[in-house]
Amino acid sequence: MEKNAHSMVSQRNKQDLLNRMRRLEGQVRGITKMIEDDRYCVDILLQISASRAGLQKVGLSILDSHTRGCVTSAIKENRGDEMVDELIDVLDRFMK
Repeated sequence: MEKNAHSMVSQRNKQDLLNRMRRLEGQVRGITKMIEDDRYCVDILLQISASRAGLQKVGLSILDSHTRGCVTSAIKENRGDEMVDELIDVLDRFMK
């Protein structure tokens, strides 16, 4: 199965993900400005932590869609082992 064969992200979920990513872009620009402005290190670290948590939430949402959509479909089509292997691989990479 091609990795880009289909997307199971709903339009509503897609818009939510795009909104979250735009907020994260703003957060990262804010961190850059904090560094430029010589802000307190702890404040910068807290913003970095918040950005990482936001990215994790986006990733988990996409992982949820993938599992409920692509993996479930593959299991119904008797291609479950292949998709479970892919899922394990992606989880391994995602958790690093």
